[in-house]
Amino acid sequence: MTIAPQAAAYRPHVAIASLQDRLADAVAAADFPRTILRFRNRRWDKAVGLDGLSDEQWVAHFGRFEPLPDNLPQPLALRYHGHQFRVYNPDIGDGRGFLFAQLRDGAGRLLDLGTKGSGQTPYSRFGDGRLTLKGGVREILATEMLEALGVETSKTFSLIETGEQLQRNDEPSPTRSAVMVRLSHGHVRIGSFQRLATLGEAETIRDLTAYVLTELYGETPGNAPAGQLLDHVCRRTARLAASYMAAGFVHGVLNSDNINVTGESFDYGPWRFTPTWNPGFTAAYFDQQGLYAFGRQAQAIHWDVVQLALSLRLIAEAEELAPALDAWPAHYEREVAAAICGRLGIAPRGEEADLALLQAMDVALQRSGVGVDRFFFDWRGGHRRAPSPADGAYESEDFAAFRDAIAGYAGTVTLDHDYWSDAAPCSMLIDEVEAIWSAIDTEDDWSALETKIIAIRRMGEAMIS
Repeated sequence: MTIAPQAAAYRPHVAIASLQDRLADAVAAADFPRTILRFRNRRWDKAVGLDGLSDEQWVAHFGRFEPLPDNLPQPLALRYHGHQFRVYNPDIGDGRGFLFAQLRDGAGRLLDLGTKGSGQTPYSRFGDGRLTLKGGVREILATEMLEALGVETSKTFSLIETGEQLQRNDEPSPTRSAVMVRLSHGHVRIGSFQRLATLGEAETIRDLTAYVLTELYGETPGNAPAGQLLDHVCRRTARLAASYMAAGFVHGVLNSDNINVTGESFDYGPWRFTPTWNPGFTAAYFDQQGLYAFGRQAQAIHWDVVQLALSLRLIAEAEELAPALDAWPAHYEREVAAAICGRLGIAPRGEEADLALLQAMDVALQRSGVGVDRFFFDWRGGHRRAPSPADGAYESEDFAAFRDAIAGYAGTVTLDHDYWSDAAPCSMLIDEVEAIWSAIDTEDDWSALETKIIAIRRMGEAMIS
């Protein structure tokens, strides 16, 4: 289950201080020509005690990056390596972002405020360190939709337009610029460990392992901390992969530097939601081999976790790490059954029955072409609600095995929320994303984005009612 925001006082906690010289470089934010507040997350600002900031104060902190009280005195660009489409790259790191602050939320978790588009760092290489406004708008839509669907995700905390005109090769240019702040349960990546392993920094790997266990998992490191950490990461990333499937989501770039060790989804570039249950559906035009296609995401994430295990070999024997790694597929099978049953609003019945249900659903959706969101909307609670544009498909032979399988399941939800009386589900397909951006780009009309956020959050309320 994802954690809902709980109101809290502002509680700074700069946990990274003891490690920052070995993990990061102090940097300065770009001096932007303008700072126009475009989005402020009123759901999550109160969870970290920042709801009392005026809009002017908000812009000062998240557009001009004046330090928050008793927090990091200067932003930190984090160092990491990573496999990008299975090719190891030692020349990456925070190239257009930094860690701005750390603080506790209402649930007691340590959270990071990290940026995207905040300027150049030592890891920018030939990049300008900037973010397009369109990229920021897309990240708002991705995180809002995923949060509503129960995916553990970073939260888009702030988006400020910055008044620069950016040149990009893969979209119409010049285009408007922005700086974004995300709220995330840690920015320690698998690639953070890969860098240290490549450099042979065993002692820092031990210290980073202890940091993650203590600060992000709330545990005291035991006699086998590497195995302890890997077990957590295996469980959390299996859940992440499963939640992508239930949401019909394709991240697009599941490189090892884009997988953090808390199993929280973050860093959204060419993402998409698949219209139909198509295992080969890809989000990134440059993923020509389909490495990160919808149906291959679990494999991709598992592969990344193997790279973490290899990095931890610098401080642990294989026998300490193997049990956690070997258990990943079983974790995923359980988690994907739980995630699909959760979106259907039914109680799992056990491994054999749940596997049969998932197989029947997979066959029915691939053969029929019924939309993913339409299907889960229509079958919420474990029985078909009519009328639906997909009724013909549901009554066909394609759905026969699924109809038989789901008949044995009990619903776990009520459908009292008025969302379930809507004619169509709330979706987030690419045409709507482009239409929302077009209104902003051509007319500076933000009403479609604002309306969509309201609709997404309404769906999220219905999903937990």
